[in-house]
Amino acid sequence: MRSEKIREKSSIKQIQKQYKYYQNVPERGLLIKGRPALTQIDPQKVGDFVLITVRDPLCAYNEDPAKLISDRLKDAKMIGNSGMFISYTGTYKGAKITVVSGGSGSPEMELILYDYMEYTDAHTFLRVGGSGGIGDDVKPGDVVISSGVVREEGMTKAYIPPSYPAASHYEVVAAMVQAAEKMQAPYHVGTTVSVDSDFIGGGRPSVGGYMQPWNTEFAGIYNRAGILNGDRESAAIVTLSSLFGRRGGSICSVADNLCTGEIFQAGHGHNYAIDIALEGCAILNKMDQCKREKEKRYWYPEMGKEIKND
Repeated sequence: MRSEKIREKSSIKQIQKQYKYYQNVPERGLLIKGRPALTQIDPQKVGDFVLITVRDPLCAYNEDPAKLISDRLKDAKMIGNSGMFISYTGTYKGAKITVVSGGSGSPEMELILYDYMEYTDAHTFLRVGGSGGIGDDVKPGDVVISSGVVREEGMTKAYIPPSYPAASHYEVVAAMVQAAEKMQAPYHVGTTVSVDSDFIGGGRPSVGGYMQPWNTEFAGIYNRAGILNGDRESAAIVTLSSLFGRRGGSICSVADNLCTGEIFQAGHGHNYAIDIALEGCAILNKMDQCKREKEKRYWYPEMGKEIKND
């Protein structure tokens, strides 16, 4: 199991020896009735691909997003319900996919990712959700495939210094682009910024219009830098996936644009984001099969001739 390989690293063992209280906590986290406590998933039923969603009213879900997306999967079944997180597993064009829903922000993502990365060998983690536009060409209804994420949130800094790059896995980006082209979706590829504060931390006034001078700088700084969109979860998923030997990525619909003044439209373009994510996982699954057949560790464009859309 991937988590055991991490635990066996000599540098990890050395840190454990230095930590006075290491023996005071369960090495693999808390359990409830033999299952990971926070998600209460059955690890044996988790798919290769994990789509992480947020119960976000801005995405205009008419039911829990994990259930909504699982309805597009074949033979989907609930594999975990902790009250905090709900998970379903099914297949899509041969790819075994788990969809999990929960609350928003990097701390919530950490809780999901811990259980899934400690107890399963799921190899690909994808943020599927909504976001706000920042880039000049990004409009409501568009989709952003993140090539990388600016880590303006705080959770990932507990894991690794801010200089560590949150880069989406190149295979994930390539597969999502192919899927978006198939869907003829309006999409962009570029950098996302993740924040903790959805209001003043993202350049939007808080209660009574409250702001501080440094809050007014956010939108302009990242617009000038060519950032496409902002959210609260992508940095966590991409960073921890990279740290723990998984493929990570993010695909988000855009509901408004703070910098261009495009008006908010709840859920606009979000079906595109879901469809691209599912189709992208099917493409990634074929890429993985191709690598196995050729006994290659990494996918490269020449292999793409053998990966056809269904």
